[in-house]
Amino acid sequence: MSMAQPIFESINTLDAAEFAAWVEARERLGDPDRYELLSGRVVVSPPAGWPHGEIEAAVATLLGAHVRGHNLGRTFGSSQGFELPTGDVVEPDASFVSHARWDAAPSPVPGKFLRVVPDLVVEILSTSTASRDRGEKKAAYARAGVLEYWIVDERARNVTVFLRAGDRFDAGRTFGEAERFASAVLPGLDVAVGALF
Repeated sequence: MSMAQPIFESINTLDAAEFAAWVEARERLGDPDRYELLSGRVVVSPPAGWPHGEIEAAVATLLGAHVRGHNLGRTFGSSQGFELPTGDVVEPDASFVSHARWDAAPSPVPGKFLRVVPDLVVEILSTSTASRDRGEKKAAYARAGVLEYWIVDERARNVTVFLRAGDRFDAGRTFGEAERFASAVLPGLDVAVGALF
């Protein structure tokens, strides 16, 4: 019998400042878990199973090499927290922030969440996060102003790309492992989907 991994959510709600202080206190206690704040609720997910981390590394390597090679901005891995203007605090699996958005954002403070909206966010589905990545987090990213959102599905071996359309994302387009797609926010980035798996 297959059992879905549990996700734990708080009953009480916090704002972004309360959440940051709570996380800082957890870190001082040596808590190794990672948390996100979605619609005021603290959410913790278990560590992902294989091959999530390998796919994450492939995505981060692809983005990082392209962004650095073309001097487009900054890339981040899954441990980087972002405090979005919506009040949500998220840790996408991979993300890109353009020079324009980085320069317009408040100066980063070491050890604190970044207060900038990424241009591009990537989430890799796992059994415990799939519905949230497709629903609540997708909506939070759209409200915050993310321009491009990739959902990488290891089981289906595809990537669905959503582009900002007004104040939300479009219906998205899914690319199978034998296909390629071009990023709308990273000029010249051509992604061979199969290379991510």
